[in-house]
Amino acid sequence: MTTVLAVTLSLVFLPLGLAKLAAAPSMRQAAAHLGMSVRLYRVVGALEVAGVAGLLLGLSRMPLGVAAATGLALLMAAAAVVHLRHGDPPVRAVPAALLALISLTHAATTMTAG
Repeated sequence: MTTVLAVTLSLVFLPLGLAKLAAAPSMRQAAAHLGMSVRLYRVVGALEVAGVAGLLLGLSRMPLGVAAATGLALLMAAAAVVHLRHGDPPVRAVPAALLALISLTHAATTMTAG
């Protein structure tokens, strides 16, 4: 189960992180909507890509995978809060909140399995 969660999370976060790093037009719009600079959004993208690396390396080094999943969960919890603080309807915060919960599930599952 932990491998499935790590790979699934990686497949979600990698394209999003790379798009933020590349400052794709949709990501520039999202950054502007949230009142963030493109530079800060690129930092978020770098953290997502680093999280992916940690998740995948964590398949062989459990503490690294737990740390990466926890970091991604915190990042997504912050994203949900940012959406709500910027007046987005709660439904706009749901994807980030779900990713936070899935990331925490992966961290907990990995710790109990290891």
